[in-house]
Amino acid sequence: MRFVTNLPCETKEEEHVWIPVSDGTRLSARIWRPTSSDGEPVPAVLEYIPYRKRDLSSVRDSLHHPYIAGHGYACLRVDLRGTGESEGVLADEYLEQEQSDAEDVLAWIAEQPWCNGRTGMMGISWGAFSALQVAARRPPSLQAIVIASFTDDRYADDMHYMGGCLLSDNLAEAGTMFAYATCPPDPALVGTRWREMWHERLENSGPWVAEWLRHQRRDDYWRHASVCENYQDVRCPVLASSGWADGYSNAVTRLLEHLDVPRKGLIGPWSHKFPHLGEPGPAIGYLQEVVRWWDHWLKNADNSVMDGPMLQTWMQESVPPSTSYEERPGRWVGEPAWPSPHVKQVSRPLSKHRMGAPGDTVDEAEMTVQSPLSVGQFAGKWASYNAPPDLPYDQREEDGGSLVFDSDVLTERVEILGSPTVELDLAVSEPVAMVAARLSDVAPDGRATRVSYGLLNLTHRDGRDEPEALVPGRRYRASVQLNGVAQVFPPGHRMRLSLSTSYWPLAWPPPKPVLLSVYSGSSTLTLPVRPVAESDENNGRPFGEPEGAEPIPTTRVTPPDQRWTVSRDLIGYNSALEIVKDAGTVHFDGIDLDVGRRAYERYDSVADDFASVRGESTWTMTFSRADWDVRTVTSTVLRSTETEFLLHATLDGYDGSQRVFSRNWNETIPRDHV
Repeated sequence: MRFVTNLPCETKEEEHVWIPVSDGTRLSARIWRPTSSDGEPVPAVLEYIPYRKRDLSSVRDSLHHPYIAGHGYACLRVDLRGTGESEGVLADEYLEQEQSDAEDVLAWIAEQPWCNGRTGMMGISWGAFSALQVAARRPPSLQAIVIASFTDDRYADDMHYMGGCLLSDNLAEAGTMFAYATCPPDPALVGTRWREMWHERLENSGPWVAEWLRHQRRDDYWRHASVCENYQDVRCPVLASSGWADGYSNAVTRLLEHLDVPRKGLIGPWSHKFPHLGEPGPAIGYLQEVVRWWDHWLKNADNSVMDGPMLQTWMQESVPPSTSYEERPGRWVGEPAWPSPHVKQVSRPLSKHRMGAPGDTVDEAEMTVQSPLSVGQFAGKWASYNAPPDLPYDQREEDGGSLVFDSDVLTERVEILGSPTVELDLAVSEPVAMVAARLSDVAPDGRATRVSYGLLNLTHRDGRDEPEALVPGRRYRASVQLNGVAQVFPPGHRMRLSLSTSYWPLAWPPPKPVLLSVYSGSSTLTLPVRPVAESDENNGRPFGEPEGAEPIPTTRVTPPDQRWTVSRDLIGYNSALEIVKDAGTVHFDGIDLDVGRRAYERYDSVADDFASVRGESTWTMTFSRADWDVRTVTSTVLRSTETEFLLHATLDGYDGSQRVFSRNWNETIPRDHV
């Protein structure tokens, strides 16, 4: 990345500004703005997240906000209530209070003498959720948004549930927020009240996963703040991006299809990262694109930002399987609209262990599989962060416990763009069952790289609102939608569809092992084929080099540690996936603060005992300087029986060497067709 120090506008920074909201709570903001805005008001851009502007997000913030401010904008990083230095308690994600607070913040911004009354919102992940959800509420000052790695459907396409299956990221993300929501404010900013504010958080926080497990079907809890409930609520322009390695790869195209406002989409090869920090690469000059977007919609600049394709996406070339890539080879392709007129749906029939060619007729035959719990140990994370390496590895071992359909060796290049779909004629042996469908690119040497996958809880086959138990032995039709992707299958390779009845630990397994029968003759794989002959001339302007402002100085105190370990004990038949994400200790030079952050996850099981599965997420957060030393340790453990989820969580707070707070939670939550 190129660090830019000579920007069009001289800027100033206000490190800590209180913003009052309607109930009297004060939120903490960090503001960068042109010095000239004292007399010449400018538009403002808000990023609104819970990730601690003072320390944990400060390096990243220093790349983005001074850069945008240097192009003539007031940029604000506001911590949600109950996080960082903001007052109150953060009790859950995307609550009505959170969105109401955001409206108050925007109204406050628009009234400031340095703002001309026009605002935008931007962010990635939570920040993008916030921007999209607030846009649907139509606050009067909000003129446009820029969002990355997000969803419009909190139930069907978030890290909680996928196809009605419970994701392990539901536990992992709950562990993350259990840690962040219980951290203290910095006394250097809030003074002696820091301890009172911290204890309010400790007393009123808890494991969010309990609430998420109480809503195992699509209900009003998930409908709230799901923009897909009414896309017409969004009336401002939207620039949306994501990456094919991210769990949030599907929402960009849904917004392009359903919104009725000026909109642009961008999907690269990236994991859960901003495009200018993109991993795998290539990263792009995303902040330049963001500034052009703001210039057009907040300053009325005639800069042709809406010219070119509606969607630009990275068409990925074939690569060997790996848990991490520095770069993904490929090329940018452009689509004038979505759904694209270039993409054709091409169906391939499934016969006995074979994927037929388009137009083939196959006879009916029954094929069966009952997958071991080991299928899924090389699945990677639902949402890849690329740290530690967390992409799916060679699928051949997974395929050993799956029902596999291989195409003939391809004689021509095939490119797909969009979401593959598997239509199954099936029967199962239990009332609750799932199907995991994986599409892989199989090289001539046999190595199999997962291209996309989808999950379906078969009790959700007719909808997410009212799951219905299956009758063992009865035949059903079910459709499994795989994640969207842009992928090349080269000549000499094969396509492979693999079906399994478990995918642990990416997804929580059903209550009992299931025998799945799939019937050929009416089961198909449908691929969104983008003909190779289609012109790539309208691919839009080439992207610039990644750039940003110079980051704030930090000093490494202790090294980071990252591990992703799969183990199997062939005496006790214990299998485990252990994940360590230890950021080490970093000294923030400008505020003389040492910060440490360590996350540990473990997912284990015994043989094929579906009642033995267990997930754990433990976080340790430390903050220290000469006169201040605070630590929190949060732990969440989830188990299950055939009928219940069993949750145990602990929270401990330390002031110096003394433990000043400790609490345990034990909850039993009935399984609801999961």
